[in-house]
Amino acid sequence: MVVAQGVAPTAPARTAVEKQDIRAQLSPRRYTTIAAEIGAKISRIDVPEGGRFRAGQTLVAFDCSLQQAQLQKAKASLGAAERTFAANKRLAELNSVGKLELEVSEAEASKARAEVSLMNISLDKCRIAAPFGGRVAEQRVREQQYVQPGQALLEILDDSALELDFIVPSKWLVWLKPDQRFQVAIDETGKTYPAKVQRIGARVDPVSQSIKLSAVIDGKFSELVAGMSGRVLMAPPGGS
Repeated sequence: MVVAQGVAPTAPARTAVEKQDIRAQLSPRRYTTIAAEIGAKISRIDVPEGGRFRAGQTLVAFDCSLQQAQLQKAKASLGAAERTFAANKRLAELNSVGKLELEVSEAEASKARAEVSLMNISLDKCRIAAPFGGRVAEQRVREQQYVQPGQALLEILDDSALELDFIVPSKWLVWLKPDQRFQVAIDETGKTYPAKVQRIGARVDPVSQSIKLSAVIDGKFSELVAGMSGRVLMAPPGGS
């Protein structure tokens, strides 16, 4: 008598995402390139590479002596134009000046006023203030260097909250929720840190059967720096 041997049930195929460690890299909440808006010589850079700054703090200041002189010239022209217009208004009341001459003097005063406004705007660009608090990631220029409009000066980032982007199996969506807490083991420090899910991607990749998650380190840890990477310690309830 031959007894048929039982065949063990075949385990469901694992997706490519499940077959490897889930990796993530720390990235800053915000980052940008600070560029010059005017052509001028840099008089000072207040925050060195790697240095911290607060929102509104001066990062770069330019030598704007030329713009200052141009502003004074524009103000002098404005004063003269306004006096001429005022005198013509009085003469017009006495019918001692033509309408055209009055209108021309008024236009000259408006033109001079606009020139002063333009120079004030130009002078405002002689100081670059930090749009947010953070650190200088890279310094691309030096003091006393002449720069052109649009030239990159500094790379800055906001590391007040370090974020993580990674992908997980799409079938985890049955239990994954925003604010889900987990741990991440960072390679560079050899430590594990708490994190929580911020956002769940809007689309599943049908090929890899995965979805993107955005998370944030839950707390302040001075040793963590943007660019570090590690392994996401997250698994379905019950390990399935």
